[in-house]
Amino acid sequence: MRSKVLKIWPEIEWIKDKDLREKTLNAWVYAIESSVLTPEDLETIPFSLLIKNCNVSFMNHKRTCVQLAVDIANKMKKNFGDAIKIDMDILISGAILIDVGKLLEYEIQDGKLATSNAGKIVRHPFSGLAIAYKFDLPAEVQHIIGTHSKEGDLGMRTVESIIVHHADFVSFEPFK
Repeated sequence: MRSKVLKIWPEIEWIKDKDLREKTLNAWVYAIESSVLTPEDLETIPFSLLIKNCNVSFMNHKRTCVQLAVDIANKMKKNFGDAIKIDMDILISGAILIDVGKLLEYEIQDGKLATSNAGKIVRHPFSGLAIAYKFDLPAEVQHIIGTHSKEGDLGMRTVESIIVHHADFVSFEPFK
């Protein structure tokens, strides 16, 4: 399963810290092994069940979000220099993991992909945070997962979380 996850997530290799890279990979392996979906399914299912006739795949959206977050962070570091501190490994790991909990939200109903009852009441920022905690990912990564969507709107966001939050919405909102 590890090689399949690395195939759909080559961005995991962008994480320089070996321990963080391994924990990020292990969290994805666990989520897929706990899901009704396979890595191959993630390349074809729509990235959101909330968007009618969505033709952008889960992995296309996810990888775009990570790539946008890295591009934004690099541009900010270039333009602001020492005035801003961005931990790129934390940002990348968090961006890769923001939707890992979605794999636990799905079920197959009448041969179709659907959101389970558990997925409706425990949305992916919470289940994703639980997965990250299970694999001892740093609090900063857990923070990005927990604050990347509307659930994080009332709280403080770190600079990494702000970047990932906006990268996620930039690659989501146009398709609504």
